[in-house]
Amino acid sequence: GGGSSTRRVTFEADENENITVVKGVRLSDSVIDRMKEPSSPSGRTQQRSASGAVNDEELKKRIAEELALERARRDSEAQKRRLKQEQMYVRDEFGKLLEQERISSNEHLTRAILRERAATEEERQKAQRF
Repeated sequence: GGGSSTRRVTFEADENENITVVKGVRLSDSVIDRMKEPSSPSGRTQQRSASGAVNDEELKKRIAEELALERARRDSEAQKRRLKQEQMYVRDEFGKLLEQERISSNEHLTRAILRERAATEEERQKAQRF
């Protein structure tokens, strides 16, 4: 997806109140792997409460950052696809123009050859009359 539909995302605590459960968000394997890394993307260690749970605000911030990165990656891939399509279109149009030029050049050349043959034939006939 490139759609801009609104999604409902909810944050809830699990039964032990020590982790936050995020519902309504689909994450790629690469995002999940990065979230499992011991440090956050900015190099800071995660803030933990006295019970050892990740701070809800920090988790929400990290998820938002990961979602933004994933969205930016998808947008970049979509732009690359559009660019390739545009390049193919330009290449096709350029090919059509070259073909039209070739046909036009051949027509001009054929006309020039016919004129030259007619002029040569006319000169030959004049030479025979004299």
